[in-house]
Amino acid sequence: MNDREILDDISHRRYNPLRGSWILVSPHRTKRPWQGQKETPSESSLPAFDSSCYLCPGNPRAAGDTNPAYSETFTFVNDYSAVKEDQPDYVQPESEGKLALLQATGVRGKCYVICFNPSHNLTLADIPAGMIVPIIKTWTALYASHLPKSSPHYRVPAAELGITVPRDQYTYMQIFENKGAAMGCSNPHPHGQVWTTTCVPEEPSLEIQNMKEYKRKHGTGLLKDYVDLEIAKMERVVALNDHFAVLCPWWAVWPFETMIICRREVRSLPELTEEEQVGLAGVISIITKKYDNLFETNFPYSMGVHQAPLDSDPEDREVCHLHLHFVPPLLRSAAVRKFLVGYELMAEPQRDITPEQAAERLRNLRGDAVYRGKLTQSTES
Repeated sequence: MNDREILDDISHRRYNPLRGSWILVSPHRTKRPWQGQKETPSESSLPAFDSSCYLCPGNPRAAGDTNPAYSETFTFVNDYSAVKEDQPDYVQPESEGKLALLQATGVRGKCYVICFNPSHNLTLADIPAGMIVPIIKTWTALYASHLPKSSPHYRVPAAELGITVPRDQYTYMQIFENKGAAMGCSNPHPHGQVWTTTCVPEEPSLEIQNMKEYKRKHGTGLLKDYVDLEIAKMERVVALNDHFAVLCPWWAVWPFETMIICRREVRSLPELTEEEQVGLAGVISIITKKYDNLFETNFPYSMGVHQAPLDSDPEDREVCHLHLHFVPPLLRSAAVRKFLVGYELMAEPQRDITPEQAAERLRNLRGDAVYRGKLTQSTES
């Protein structure tokens, strides 16, 4: 038996070099019966325009402003931001003894909302790759406008995109999308968020530290070596083009978790060529369609872009490698999701289906069309 056949049948641990952590894999548990909570499959019959939606073109938002009649992307400062620009600095007085256990630091920042397109009922899976390119360009313009002015990639904030001049030089920008009520999304209109902060958050900070240690030890980039290895093996690759690979990582926690990794060592979005932007749009289009086709539902997920900090130590920036994480919760069907509870909260994460099995299922699905098109055609015929 080869390693794949052995690991498909035994409980084992896998190492995540990006986080420096381990995960327990239990492939035999996929046979257990499920009598737990079931999710309600997401509705796909939304109107193209909803007069009550605060993200649709021309509609008033909750805080009172009115959206313009936008035709591609639309960006605005979040009316209910998680971090604030205008607040006093807080530096905790130095403590000694037991009081040093109670630490706090102030965080300032700016949060944006990006409407991906004007149609209320079109997710990333529903639109062609060409319509995802403007979204990537908006992410890029937002990131570039928040870089230090000394950066060669700095760009003046694009007022026509709704980008405003930040008051401070922020340290990190997290671009992300929560799709579906199962991921806490409060509005089905296709949109993402961007949070900029005066600190580097925990997850990217862990990744940077481990990429830095790997570079010091091996002299090469962790994710560059990893994506090359995965392409050579092709066991966990879901989709591939000249510029990006979509794969279920060796260390994935969630059942159908994927990463999109740039095949070239690129630190941030502004370093992408026009051709690479098109390539990124292409693989985003493919994986979101495959997700929806897996259980024939509007597949929920959280997606995030990890790239170099806006303003940081040069060594930290040097080791970064542009990649995206897709973290979906569904496990067996549109109604059964994975929960991180019990052992996973108190000990370490655990998964049942192996990443290789998940990749094979996703690889065998269509990535050029979504099941909703099939349903529409059958209804019309």
